[in-house]
Amino acid sequence: MGLFDRKEKYIRINPNSSVRHTAKREAPEVPDELFAKCPGCKQSIYQKDLGPAKICPNCSYNFRISAKERLSLTVDKGSFEELFTGIETKDPLHFPDYKDKLVAVRKKTGLDEAVLTGVASIKGQKTALAIMDSNFIMASMGTVVGEKITRLFEYAITKRLPVVIFTASGGARMQEGIMSLMQMAKISAAVKRHSNEGLFYLTVLTDPTTGGVTASFAMEGDIIIAEPQTLIGFAGRRVIETTVRETLPDDFQKAEFLREHGFVDSIVKRTEMTDTIGKLLSFHGGVK
Repeated sequence: MGLFDRKEKYIRINPNSSVRHTAKREAPEVPDELFAKCPGCKQSIYQKDLGPAKICPNCSYNFRISAKERLSLTVDKGSFEELFTGIETKDPLHFPDYKDKLVAVRKKTGLDEAVLTGVASIKGQKTALAIMDSNFIMASMGTVVGEKITRLFEYAITKRLPVVIFTASGGARMQEGIMSLMQMAKISAAVKRHSNEGLFYLTVLTDPTTGGVTASFAMEGDIIIAEPQTLIGFAGRRVIETTVRETLPDDFQKAEFLREHGFVDSIVKRTEMTDTIGKLLSFHGGVK
């Protein structure tokens, strides 16, 4: 029993000592914003590794970005001038908690509505610009969204400017009912007047572009480009499968599928988007 015969020196702890380690050590916390899970490869990505363009370093998936982030990536520095702010959003249906939701989402995003509109220069080419933000009630198309985009086309006509719109939407805003759906025809009419003037209109489809936005101005551009793997469609996948009673392809409603079937002209990487837009504006009578 040599184990018990060994005389070791141990530090004795005085039970009356004021230094007592009775408190439990708190578990370390990881901030929620530190990592992001990639929807493409399902890997956890350190946020700083995504870079300002928010692209997965493993699979090149394009994360959704805000309108202001998109603006900083796209336009010439200091060239953006915002237009059509302060238009009041109505509550025609007196939808429960709608006004409170608007207040909360405005505070969260720093936007007054789901689309940012104005004029800017892209690679030296002046253009009227609209960027939809999916962080604002999924960029749903309410009456103010319709009004701002319509005014943008009217402004572009008077100033002889091309129009570039980055679309991202879950469709019409249910809280505004039929008034929301009417924006499809309203904007489409403005697009037609702009086209009749011989002016260029470019749409950039970003994830997701669905519902009434897809069914109207998103697919009315003279040229339609999209980011890789963007979800583009009208009705949801399950609704369509139930209606046609068929299993749809895995890539159905993705940008690559739509390009293959002639609904999208080109798929452009986010890192190449600004150069591509600048060239298209220059080719089609851009204004400097």
